[in-house]
Amino acid sequence: MEPRTFLQSSLALLILVSSSYGGHFKSNPALRMDQALLTFHNQLTEEVQVFYTSDYCDKCLYQHLVTVEPSINNASAVISTKFTLTVRVESETRNATLCSWSQTYGEGGHYSIWIRTSEAASSPSCKHTVNKEANNEYLPLLVAALVLAILTLLYVVAPYIYRRRCTSNFIKTICCQGPQYSDECDGTHAGEAENNTTKTKPSRLRSLDTFRGFSLTLMVFVNYGGGGYWFFLHAPWNGLFVADLVMPWFVFIIGTSVVLAFRSMQRRGVTRLQLLRKITWRTVVLMMLGFCFINYSPRDGPLSWSWLRIPGVLQRLGFTYFAVSLLQTFWNQSEVPLKTYHWWNPVQDVVLYWPQWLIMVLLETLWLGLTLLMPVPNCPTGYLGAGGIGDYGLYPNCTGGAAGYIDRWMFGDNMYRYPTCKELYDSTQPFDPEGVLGTINSIVMGFMGMQAGKIIIFYKNRNVQILCRFLVWAVILGISAAILSKCTRDGGFIPVNKNLWSLSFVMCMGCFSFLLLGGMYFVTDVKGWWGGQPFIYPGMNSIFVYVGHSLLGFYFPFSWETSSQENHWELLFQGLWGTSLWVLIAYLLYRKKFFLKI
Repeated sequence: MEPRTFLQSSLALLILVSSSYGGHFKSNPALRMDQALLTFHNQLTEEVQVFYTSDYCDKCLYQHLVTVEPSINNASAVISTKFTLTVRVESETRNATLCSWSQTYGEGGHYSIWIRTSEAASSPSCKHTVNKEANNEYLPLLVAALVLAILTLLYVVAPYIYRRRCTSNFIKTICCQGPQYSDECDGTHAGEAENNTTKTKPSRLRSLDTFRGFSLTLMVFVNYGGGGYWFFLHAPWNGLFVADLVMPWFVFIIGTSVVLAFRSMQRRGVTRLQLLRKITWRTVVLMMLGFCFINYSPRDGPLSWSWLRIPGVLQRLGFTYFAVSLLQTFWNQSEVPLKTYHWWNPVQDVVLYWPQWLIMVLLETLWLGLTLLMPVPNCPTGYLGAGGIGDYGLYPNCTGGAAGYIDRWMFGDNMYRYPTCKELYDSTQPFDPEGVLGTINSIVMGFMGMQAGKIIIFYKNRNVQILCRFLVWAVILGISAAILSKCTRDGGFIPVNKNLWSLSFVMCMGCFSFLLLGGMYFVTDVKGWWGGQPFIYPGMNSIFVYVGHSLLGFYFPFSWETSSQENHWELLFQGLWGTSLWVLIAYLLYRKKFFLKI
């Protein structure tokens, strides 16, 4: 999910020149997160130019950083510390590159680069010195991880100690002296345990609610800025960061939930017409929530059609739900067939749904055809890049290729204006990560979730078979994604790209989804080692938490204005605090048995 614009502008910082000085640098500018200070000292008798590019920016043009005057002059610049930078010092007088290096600089560090001619050689050289050591930017994250680990340990150990405290005769004598404790130690809980064992096992999958809640909790955290850490946000273009994972997981869960829910409704005698009414109503509500509320906030000012975004997260989730629900309504096996021998028995959960698979193949063929073969004006056919300064600046207005062109043709300016590639690639075209072409692969992702649901139904009460088939699907999808991407970020046939929802991205996320759902199914539904807390609470009230945090999450007490000099300590605490509040609200609603359903 895309973070708010004001968070992007403050956290996803450009590699920029903060100041350029003739003469000696006398005062250091205040550095913010993901920034370091470079001071270039020119001891040559000629002027030099300094250029840079980010190694994460695919085939990007070098950008001008500073000009350093000759004869013991210096100039300073603030640069980004997110990715490795390649810096090049050039002389126009000699028409040559004097020196070049690649380095990842530390946050808050002050560095000097001395450009001079060494005594041993006549050619100029660049020597690095550290004026101020970089901050330990990961210390807040480490502290937060330790605190969460301790809280988790206490949560696990405390009930165990409570249950075992009366097993020792000595402790039992102490804690059971009074009549008020006798029932507790001598049989009340045992009786309750006996009654609990006689209860029927709940049909609802805890692993599915836990998976949904885990995805939602992670989504809320990254929407609060992820503590200002770049790897918690979205990737600039190709590749995967943490925020890129959550929406595909949601889509996968939608597909699984549709299969399980529709099977239950069909067993209760719900007609096809009633199903159509239900899915149509839910789709309309989801899309209207996204269009009228999530894409607009009162803090944005008066509502205006000129900037109102038409695509969106809930719009895509709603449309994907509608598509997979239609598949399940019209091409579904109402009952699992009898166990008669057929050659296709090992893959019956695939073969029996061949009409659905045929539709998926046609949809994917459509995506591949439009993406790779559709002519786009002034752009190469099959272009998948970010435009801007990428690809050596040859295609600055081709952001997203066919996907971007279709969205700009359909929506004009009513789409996302701050794509994740804007900062790094200096792109000027709007691009919507929830656009039309990517929705095709969103349906494919939902269909993978449907396959997980079919496996659970076909192999009910045979947990080994369920887990093995989850693993098989994960391996198949993972290998397919590796082949398409060539196990590289930018060099594959079809790179892993969340903005485009590329085929390799969908397969990669399908692999992760099968593995995560299988792992949670094993520890919650099979072994019962974990009840899914605390993720199961937001997982059972996902619509309420998502809409609530989108509308109210940027107001007190969920968040507040940070200081002008932002730091990871404050932003990480704020993100964890806001996320914890929504988990707490979901828990209280769970206790009150309030679940917002559409």
